[in-house]
Amino acid sequence: MPRLPRYFILAGLLAASLMLSGCGDSTPKALAAPAPITSGDSCHVCGMTITAHPGPKGEAFLGNDAAPLKFCSTAELFTFLKQPENAAQLSHAYVHDMKETSWDSPSDDAFIRAADAVYVIDHDRRGSMGHTLAPFADKNAADAFIEDHGGHVIGYDAIDLELLAELGC
Repeated sequence: MPRLPRYFILAGLLAASLMLSGCGDSTPKALAAPAPITSGDSCHVCGMTITAHPGPKGEAFLGNDAAPLKFCSTAELFTFLKQPENAAQLSHAYVHDMKETSWDSPSDDAFIRAADAVYVIDHDRRGSMGHTLAPFADKNAADAFIEDHGGHVIGYDAIDLELLAELGC
């Protein structure tokens, strides 16, 4: 029986291992849940104590990190996330749904996925660093907020560094 050249054997082993590697669990990994914001937490960007300031907050999970980076405002969150080196690492982020919680002391029970929210900008409410984006799970709640505080609605995809600069964030 003729002997096969080594490279045929190695190529066959490589092909078999690649085919078997596709047979693993293809179930998507569950996203990490938002973490409570405690009195000792400080903002990842500015270092301020998060709970000492009003307005919606944010959390971001980068890569496979189990713990989030926490932010004192949605403006700080998006200023961080829209930097190209951070955007490339983003797994997911959370913001407070301002229909479900108070502006002065947002509740940990009111977090929603940042990518699923709509945002009110140019309103009269202020967060820790001045103007911030007010997130809502649905547009009707955002429209009700606008009736009281002014502004207009934008989607997650409209948020970029240029917009944040225009808003003074």
